[in-house]
Amino acid sequence: AFSYATEGRQTRQIKQTFSHYMSDLLIQDILRNPDKLRLGGEKRVLTVFFSDLAGFTSLSEKLSAEEVVRLLNRYLTAMTDIILDSGGIIDKYEGDAIMAEFGAPLPDDEHALKSCLAAIDMQKRLAVLREKLLSEGRPELRARVGINSGAMVIGNMGSSRIFDYTVMGDNVNLSSRLEGANKIYGTNIMCSEATRKMAGDSILTRELDILRVKGKTTGVLVHEIIGRRSEGIPENREQCLNRYGQGLAAYKEQRWDDGIQLFTEALSFDGDDGPSKLYIRRCNEFKLNPPPEDWDGIFTMRTK
Repeated sequence: AFSYATEGRQTRQIKQTFSHYMSDLLIQDILRNPDKLRLGGEKRVLTVFFSDLAGFTSLSEKLSAEEVVRLLNRYLTAMTDIILDSGGIIDKYEGDAIMAEFGAPLPDDEHALKSCLAAIDMQKRLAVLREKLLSEGRPELRARVGINSGAMVIGNMGSSRIFDYTVMGDNVNLSSRLEGANKIYGTNIMCSEATRKMAGDSILTRELDILRVKGKTTGVLVHEIIGRRSEGIPENREQCLNRYGQGLAAYKEQRWDDGIQLFTEALSFDGDDGPSKLYIRRCNEFKLNPPPEDWDGIFTMRTK
């Protein structure tokens, strides 16, 4: 009877702790294997996911408080379902922003891949939702996502009375910075080189830049996540990415005119390609003001 009561208490505690963070299937897995669960702070290699709606602050100023809440709940419900179904856990919501982790609380060797797939599926779902909202006369919603993988501390953090199961560390901060960096490049999903390597070849990506984010001294290679490699991409998009890749190689070699020509060709296949537009501006700027001889190609972000 004592063992039964103790087990029941442990089951209720686990359900209470994680019911708001993750899918029922993952909770059931934890209940079947409670010995795998460590609720204290520990250092683990995980993938952190940040998403945010573009321009939502100014957009929300045109709506009533009740309309903002209804719109956000509709959006967050759709996005949360994808994260949970992909094996992630919801860390927190901050207005229209979502923070999630993959690879916790139970270890998962595919945490980077699952995070990337979740981001791809979220953009697809959002495209459908966006069309539906526009048909209803609602505002257009677009989201940016930042993903990074690496060592971080995860566990219950806070006071003895109020706490969150969350993550901390430089790799968490980098993920947040990458979400914001999408605005500079005109992209939707950005990931670090660490995530790209862990995710493997099933994800189609393109190199964007070497970024030095605010507060860091070293640069990080970052990529745009295009989609699932198995699904392919339209011919015009493939041609755009091909020219962009050649243009990026010219840019690194400081062949500014060649770069401008190649990035312009990329835009002829996809006129909305944000990275190509950005690099044309950079090439033109470097033609007027060449970089120093020890130029390392790193772009320093001045803002968060």
